[in-house]
Amino acid sequence: MFGSLGLPEVILIFVVALLLFGPRKLPEIGRSIGRALGEFRRASNDLRRTVEEEIAVEDLRKAGAEIRDAAAIPAEPPPGDAPQAPGSPTGP
Repeated sequence: MFGSLGLPEVILIFVVALLLFGPRKLPEIGRSIGRALGEFRRASNDLRRTVEEEIAVEDLRKAGAEIRDAAAIPAEPPPGDAPQAPGSPTGP
């Protein structure tokens, strides 16, 4: 949770905060920090989700363009394999 902070460091930070702000202000400060972290997490998750959706939309657009390009190429029968219409000359 605290990354590279160990238990002694967390206790030291708590003691310093207790000395600076006093026991009455400490719970209020903790709630404020908790709310701020929650809002930050929500905002970062929203941003990540938006970016992932935009990437997916761009991939779909590229795939659609490739399909349209492939559909626009006229299909030609291979030479010599085309069936001859009845009564037409058979060729050279």
